[in-house]
Amino acid sequence: MKGLILNNAYYETPSTSYQGERLAAELKKLGVYCDIRKNDFFGAEISDGNLKNVAMGYDFCIYLDKDKYVSYALERCGVRLFNRHAAIELCDDKALTFVHLAGNGIPMPETLPGLLCYDPTAAVLPQTYEVLEQKLGYPMVVKQCFGSLGKFVYKIDGREELERKCEELKCTPHLFQKFIAKSAGRDIRVIVIGGKAVAAMERSSKTDFRSNIELGGVGTPKEIDEKLKTLCEKAADLLGLDYCGIDILYGDGGYLLCEVNSNAFFGGMERVTGINVARLYAEHIIATVRRV
Repeated sequence: MKGLILNNAYYETPSTSYQGERLAAELKKLGVYCDIRKNDFFGAEISDGNLKNVAMGYDFCIYLDKDKYVSYALERCGVRLFNRHAAIELCDDKALTFVHLAGNGIPMPETLPGLLCYDPTAAVLPQTYEVLEQKLGYPMVVKQCFGSLGKFVYKIDGREELERKCEELKCTPHLFQKFIAKSAGRDIRVIVIGGKAVAAMERSSKTDFRSNIELGGVGTPKEIDEKLKTLCEKAADLLGLDYCGIDILYGDGGYLLCEVNSNAFFGGMERVTGINVARLYAEHIIATVRRV
């Protein structure tokens, strides 16, 4: 058995390198060798009206990119992706994640999809601000639909700030959410592999309403209670994920799902909890491929 670990063609950080190297190392211990490559070699192409798999000779692909065109093409060529194309696409777009999970008993903050504008010269209507203020109040959270590591998430404290941010983002996919004051500067990250919640940590920050480790947050081990386990495993199942990191907020009435990350970095989780996340993921991949 041989695998391909595929990273983005342009974007590389210590966290992205760590992810692929750890997975390759754990798979090697289990007798499975992987090539780690950047997604820059056009692994699938359309030739004579047909899709052709250029990335031949691999039994599976750990897709650590978010390029939905390549993932869709490779999957249509018969390559088993971890995660699958549809799951990556749903999780990469935060608005799609919330819409897909809605109506399935998953508690989430009140959310309004951004009104996407196609004309940079068009004005945001006053009634837009009025509806947002009425439904969400201040402070509220504005998120770009595409982004990770806590980037492109903004806390808005008043009308003037809201007007500036709406004008800035009107031609960019975004959404608005109710600010969960009880969870300001802290949340829970849960790793789910093969439908099972396997590791969790509480993240906290004293300087930012966002608690991401990459933004200076600090992690401590978190026990996975039954409610947390049920919520995260159900969300992962609904989204069709082999692997994910789910961010959970502390709401007044209990847990609230904040985000689902299909390519969640696990370096911080391994350091904080001592759990070998890469090994668990590697075991799931091998078992899944052998069942096919």
